[in-house]
Amino acid sequence: MTMVFARPAARSSRLQHAALALGAALVVCIMAAARGFPMLADSGGDNDSLMRLVEVRDLVAGQGWFDLHQYRMGGDGGLLMHWSRLVDAPIAAIILAVSAMTGSTAMGEMAALVVWPLALYATALYLLLRIARRFGGEEVTLPALLIGATTLYISGTFSPGTLDHHNIQLVLLLGTLLLLLDAGPGNRSAWWAGVSALSMLAVGMETAPMVAVAGIFVAGWLLVDGDEAADTSRGFGLAFAATSALVLVLTVPIGAWGKAYCDAFSLPQSSLGILGGLGLAAIAAAPRLRRSPTTRGASLVLLASVAAGSAAIFFPQCLSDPYSGLAPMLKTYWLDLVDEAQSLWMVLAEEPESLAANYMTPLLGLVVMGLRIRRHGARRADILVTLFLLAAVAVSIWQIRGSRFSVPLAIVPLAIWVAEWRRRGEARPGVAASIRLVAVWLASFNLTWIMLGVAWLLVAPSPTGGSEEVLAKCQAGSEFAQLAEMPPASLLTISNLGAPVLRYTPHRVLAGPYHRNIEGNLAALEALVGPRSEAEEIVRARGITLVGLCRGNAETRLLARRAPGSLIDAMLAGRAPDWLEILPETSGRSLEIYRVLPAR
Repeated sequence: MTMVFARPAARSSRLQHAALALGAALVVCIMAAARGFPMLADSGGDNDSLMRLVEVRDLVAGQGWFDLHQYRMGGDGGLLMHWSRLVDAPIAAIILAVSAMTGSTAMGEMAALVVWPLALYATALYLLLRIARRFGGEEVTLPALLIGATTLYISGTFSPGTLDHHNIQLVLLLGTLLLLLDAGPGNRSAWWAGVSALSMLAVGMETAPMVAVAGIFVAGWLLVDGDEAADTSRGFGLAFAATSALVLVLTVPIGAWGKAYCDAFSLPQSSLGILGGLGLAAIAAAPRLRRSPTTRGASLVLLASVAAGSAAIFFPQCLSDPYSGLAPMLKTYWLDLVDEAQSLWMVLAEEPESLAANYMTPLLGLVVMGLRIRRHGARRADILVTLFLLAAVAVSIWQIRGSRFSVPLAIVPLAIWVAEWRRRGEARPGVAASIRLVAVWLASFNLTWIMLGVAWLLVAPSPTGGSEEVLAKCQAGSEFAQLAEMPPASLLTISNLGAPVLRYTPHRVLAGPYHRNIEGNLAALEALVGPRSEAEEIVRARGITLVGLCRGNAETRLLARRAPGSLIDAMLAGRAPDWLEILPETSGRSLEIYRVLPAR
């Protein structure tokens, strides 16, 4: 029996990087604790984090593993969410474990809100340090640590209180990248890369382009290197196919295995994952199919054609714009107002101050990788990082949410960039070299570009002339205290308040910021911004007994401006219709509640 031991230097560097990552996470925790963990009160206004806790609470309370309905949101029958239980499970496990030890569910939830994102923060930073070391050795550790720890922290993705799935997706993306960098004959890294890539897709479809990059990279590796890449390609393909089948079994009820959902892991994703994974493994395993670049290329083209043809024939709906079927009212009054769904062109027109923060470091990272490839040739590691970064930037151009992946990915090339200039400065010290090094350091921190955006806001004229009163946005749990004391009822309010109402109160809501909630969101908009004469009829038909108004929420003001004379415009102006009566105890509060009076 042969035993393989890790080299002492490699093992030492892993321990060092783990200690640095854990230390950084501890610093973040201490900083948050010193401020009283402010994100625990409102999750930073992140609706998805609030909604995730609602989902986990329902699971802990006994809702079925395969039942993803949110019964307190949407139209009749509730809303079928598209999120994965694979994220709910570890959060629920933390809550149950701590609750069992302390006897307090509230303590269990608080532990999950702190431990889960900080554990992912430490893991993401550790992976970044390992990836950076693969490129430049230990001299890249300091830049990767400082740039990585700062960038991950200010992103808010890993702040205590954040339960959104983008943090675990980023960890899986970085894990896939590191595993593919380490993959080669004699190790199982490619197998685990297949598991990680498919898991990333199972958590959410927004990472599909990065998963595609992983598959294309492995296929290209097989095409170029042939027999030398056979074991790697076969392992990645088999693991990808097996995980596709396993995720389907674990997250989709048997009765729904034949149903196609384009926005969640289901038949299209699993079948194409199994087909693509097994096809790649078969090509890598068959000597006749991989014996020459021509046969490998022909086999891979055939596999890609079969996969693309299958998608076009059996799942054509999944190849179109996922928002193309939205009703015009939903697009105008909801989707166009969602910050993370804005395209580059919309950001240019509406929020140019945020351009630098979301695009500059990824573009600098691409420039750095392009120069490396130009100087050293198309080395496999450089190509892999460049492809992942290109895919993430492309997603961010379509929707700015892609910057959640492109900005962290840029940490790797920027750390390498800083290390190179540090080396040059040490070789030729001087004032000019020091100035250049400082400039490179500053340009590599995304914080620098955020501050430039803030400076732009300070000097640019305000679109409202600076006269608009600053009011509470109704994000903190304390603002829902009075509503929480009322008996459960159906509430009409803007979509931005849907998740907070479910998180902090026992009530039911029509609207919520989720694309599947077509019926509920459309009904809410028809009542709030549609013809005012029809609002009462819609409210009574939907069984609404309470109406909530948050004057300080941006969505409230935007809807009122876009729909003058509507119900929400009248309420904002203090002219509520006579079929509504404000509850005196909420008058003048950040969240005003109106009672629907009995029909006359």
